Amino acid sequence: MDPRSSISIGYYCASVAIALIVLLIINGCKRRRLPPGPLALPLLGHLHLLENNLHDGLGKLSDKYGPLMTLNFGMKTTVVASSSAMAKAILNDHDLNFANRSVPISARCLAYDASDLLWSPYGPRLRLLKKMCVKELLSAQSLEAMHHIRRVEVRRTVRGIYEDSVKGVDSGRVEVAARAIMTSLNVATCMMWSKNSDTSAEGKEFKTMMGELVYLLGLPNVSDLFSFLEFLDLQGVYRRTRKVFVRFDKLFDSMIEERLSGRSSGSDFLQLMLDLAKGVVHRDDETESIQLTMKDVKAMLLAMVGGATDTTSSTVEWAMAELLQRPEILKRAQKELKEVVGLHQAVEESHIPQLHYLQAIVKEVLRLHPAAPLLVPRCAAKSVDIGGYLIPKGTQVLVNVWKIQRNPQVWKDPLVFDPERFVDGKMGYNGRDFDYLPFGSGRRICAGISMGALIIHYTLASFLHSFDWELPAGEKLDMREQYGLVVHKAVPLVALAKPRLGSHLY
Repeated sequence: MDPRSSISIGYYCASVAIALIVLLIINGCKRRRLPPGPLALPLLGHLHLLENNLHDGLGKLSDKYGPLMTLNFGMKTTVVASSSAMAKAILNDHDLNFANRSVPISARCLAYDASDLLWSPYGPRLRLLKKMCVKELLSAQSLEAMHHIRRVEVRRTVRGIYEDSVKGVDSGRVEVAARAIMTSLNVATCMMWSKNSDTSAEGKEFKTMMGELVYLLGLPNVSDLFSFLEFLDLQGVYRRTRKVFVRFDKLFDSMIEERLSGRSSGSDFLQLMLDLAKGVVHRDDETESIQLTMKDVKAMLLAMVGGATDTTSSTVEWAMAELLQRPEILKRAQKELKEVVGLHQAVEESHIPQLHYLQAIVKEVLRLHPAAPLLVPRCAAKSVDIGGYLIPKGTQVLVNVWKIQRNPQVWKDPLVFDPERFVDGKMGYNGRDFDYLPFGSGRRICAGISMGALIIHYTLASFLHSFDWELPAGEKLDMREQYGLVVHKAVPLVALAKPRLGSHLY
């Protein structure tokens, strides 16, 4: 062999070895700079440490490993923030870097390739869609213009409970979540396409599919944790999700075709979206423009109805459960309603600003039971240092607001349901106080806060004003949680409703 060749090979091998050593050192340094976390198992990571109620299990781990910790969900590196300071760093100080979502397979499928408000990548398109929704649907002026829809649907629910109570249907037992879901779904579908989910065939089918959608979005999927297994779809999550998606898509196609052909009409969000889809949307205060497609129209309809339904009904159910545990608080809320509204008329949305204790109750419910306890997963757009630790590009980031809102250093007796914490009205839903973030914060804060809060307050006020409530004889409350994208009661709340107003008010 030519000696010069031997030297060249030697130099090459030495260079490769040095490069590998440097890479190992760099990677080792990076690994050491990641936030702390427990020892991981090969391949599985920390899956063996996770509990069914993920937010609770992560809260316990944060007690040991700190307010910013690293976990490996299979092959998915995840950083969990569990303090107000870390939440501020992610949602405020580095908001833009964490403005994108970590999108699960089920959401990618159901949300038309993640093209809706909830899952869409952050950028000009999302900003314009959000502005359009806020201006046309979620602004104070738009919500006021549609108050009659909420009034009709809430009154219809109250009347249904009253009639069942008078007739002794199911011995007067009321499944609170089912009634609240029906109310919020009817409100949302009437606002979106001028039909409620009771009287239209599309609405009834939509109601059934919404339950399946919420379940699938909250279902743990091994394909999300081990990307190389995605094509196998071992749990069948993608197949099931795809079936639900096809049904949604056909339903929306039918509604859109009916509207475009003139067989149906309405001055609603569907019509607005269809009008905008005919051309390019321009905004005077923006140099950006966007061409909406029919896929965008359908994605937005699904997102807006889904977002307005499950979170509001869950909050109403948790509120009623907490009040039934604390009858003295329930009585005080009813006393306030009697003083502000009286017993000679039904409660109206216009009364809500005067119902300060009711507002405090809702805030306390959202402190103890935030609908999305880990918010919606975010993803680091680029590597960044937070609290002296490295958050690498592509890392999934969770903010455990459930843990933050139960911090004993901030909240006295944090596990006790006590609306008095919020009677002063200083703390709100705007995401600026990082000890209280039920709707998130920053660029991706929930766009539907105003509408959701209205439905929650008005529904709860109507339930409390119209009926006296108690548990069926001999039954105890089960306050266990069932984790998902939205956290529900594991055992649905069933209570007895006794009318407390004159029959003409129902």
